[in-house]
Parts: sequence; structure tokens; C-alpha cells
Amino acid sequence: MKKNLNSEILYFMFESANMHRWNDHLRPLDLTEQDKQAHKAAIIWMLGKYEEADGNSIDWNIIIEHSIFEFISRMVLTDLKPQLYHRIMSENREKANEYVFQEFKRRVPNMNPDFCNRLSEYLRSEEKTIEDSIVEAAHYLATKWEFDIIYKANTGMFNIEQTKDDISAEISKHIELKGVVKALADKGSKSFIDTLGQLRFQQRWTRTSRIPKTTVLGHSLMVANSIFLHNLDAGVEGKQIYNDYYTALFHDLPEVLTKDVISPVKKSVEGLAEMLEVIEHELMESEILPMLPDEWHDEMRFMFNDPFKDEDNPVFGKRCGKAIKSCDLLCAFIEAYVSICYGVCPNPLKEGERELCAELEKVGGNIGAAELIEGFRNLKI
Repeated sequence: MKKNLNSEILYFMFESANMHRWNDHLRPLDLTEQDKQAHKAAIIWMLGKYEEADGNSIDWNIIIEHSIFEFISRMVLTDLKPQLYHRIMSENREKANEYVFQEFKRRVPNMNPDFCNRLSEYLRSEEKTIEDSIVEAAHYLATKWEFDIIYKANTGMFNIEQTKDDISAEISKHIELKGVVKALADKGSKSFIDTLGQLRFQQRWTRTSRIPKTTVLGHSLMVANSIFLHNLDAGVEGKQIYNDYYTALFHDLPEVLTKDVISPVKKSVEGLAEMLEVIEHELMESEILPMLPDEWHDEMRFMFNDPFKDEDNPVFGKRCGKAIKSCDLLCAFIEAYVSICYGVCPNPLKEGERELCAELEKVGGNIGAAELIEGFRNLKI
């Protein structure tokens, strides 16, 4: 049976790290599609939580899957300038979405057919649910965050003011969402979005030359999408889908406060890993949680405390931390292996790739890591 979690879709999603955003503008830092989608996914969580707090029922499974469907669409069409993209979708939506679907099937021919059927239905549907509004609003809030960074450097450039107005107009279409109002006006919510954005500045494998360079936040999205696809294969239902996905998405959030300390350093200094964990938890309590409503704090603690530990919490439900850890290792392997295939393969990267394979051989059976690694070996990269 064709699986949802397979090497083809993982490489398809990973290639978003090669897609540079705002590349016709002066940029003080590189902005990639992978990071945009990761930032968007985290903002989706915040908007969804505010809607629940406002008494609305949210189907998180739909939110997660529809955000992945939108990711797929953007991967196929995102090289278009926004104005052209919106015109095409307005005048030729059906044909454009059929192209997205056919291109996805060409790139990921061994995808689970049920997933493909749901993707096709989503692309054909014109119905917009509250979940879709949340996904779309998060898209433009993440775009606004990027635009605010590049705006000053591009003052006076052709159409820059029109772009600013267009982004504001798109956000205003979703002003009925409580979280959108909070994202624009509430200091804590704005700080949370900015803090998440800082993980887009932190590169992975910082001491090793590698292509493409990926960030902590982009990596977290790969892990989250991987565990979601695995859970589809495993028949996981209920709250665990939500717990696994958002634990994976936020598992490296403490690194915004401490930066990423590479594993060799943690292992070589006795007691350092444990000390860092204590410091991270203290800083999360004092710096991050105050940005969020008090009633969300326990759930956030559940997600960032021991994220790789299996849990069956009486309040929040089940989480398969060991499978999330396997996905984390798998995505690190992808980062190393793809760079090696591209020809940028310093010895530390090759050693890292071998160590990750060895570790996945020990613990990755819960996600079928051996088959996934073999799948990557057989891809034409």
C-alpha cells in the first residue's frame, strides 16, 4: 500500500528551502518558502487557539491538512509574482488547480491515493470554512512579517507602496477573526509572532558548509509535517494528531532563547545538556509564556517539556514523543543527505549523515526509517 510518509513527498517539501522569497527586492536576510510556511503554521496555531477561546469549534485535523494542501499549491505556483498569482487564480482557478494537482502527482507518484483524493477535492472546492479562513489569514500575517523587514530597504522601489496596501487589504478580509485583531494590536501576540520569526534567523548545522541552508523553524515544520503524515499511515485519531503535530512544530522553540548548541558540544561537556534543559525551561517560563493567555500555558508546557517522551496526559491526551524524535532525526538526515547529493559534502556533514543513519537504524523503526532512507538513496537528486 502506498504510504503518506514517503521519500518523494519529503523531498518535495524540503525543496521549499531552495525557493527564495522577495528575490526581486533588496533583502537584509534570505527569506525562503520553507520558513514562510513554518512561520505560517505556527501563526495558524495562535489564531486557532483564539477562535476556540472565543467559543468557536475548530477542527484541527482539517487545519493541519489544509495548510499542507496550501503548502503544496504554493510549492507549484509560488514563483509567480503575487499580483499575477491572484489574477490567475481569479480568472483560471480551475485550470491552475488542476495543474497543481497533476504536477504534485508527477513529483510524488507514489503518494497515498486517499491523500491525493482529498487534495483534489480541496483544490476543486470553493467552500471556505473557518479553518480555511484561519489558514489564509496566517498566510498574510506571515507575509506582512516578512514585508515589514524588507520595506525600509525598498522605499521608493516601484510598486512597494501598492504591495504594502495589498497585504493590508488581504489581512483586513479576516478581521472578524479574534486572533487577527490580537496579532495586529496585542503586544503579547505580536511578540510571539516576532519570537517565532527569530527562529528563521537561526541556521542549522552552523559550523558546516551545506546547501540549502536551513533554519530551526524550517526544520521544525519538516518534523511536524512528517509526524502528521506518519500518523495518517498509522491510523492515529483524535487529539494525538494535534498533540504530535504542534509538539513537533514547537519542540525547538526554547532555542530562540539559548541558540542551537550542537550535539558534539552537549555530549563532550559533562552535565551541559541537563543544565541547558533547566535554563531553557526557566527562560520559557519567564520570557515566552507571558506572551500568551494564561489558560494556554499548561498546554504549551506539555508541548515543549520533554517533547520526545511518550505521554498520555489526563488533560491533553496522548503524544507519541518517540515517533516525533524519529522524525526529527529523519529530517536532519535529509538536510545532510541532500547537501551531499548537491556536491557540498565536507567531512563533518558526511560523518553527521552516517551517525544519523546509525541512530535511525536503532530507533526509527516506529516510522519506517529504513524504507524512507532507502527511498532517498533511490531518488534522482
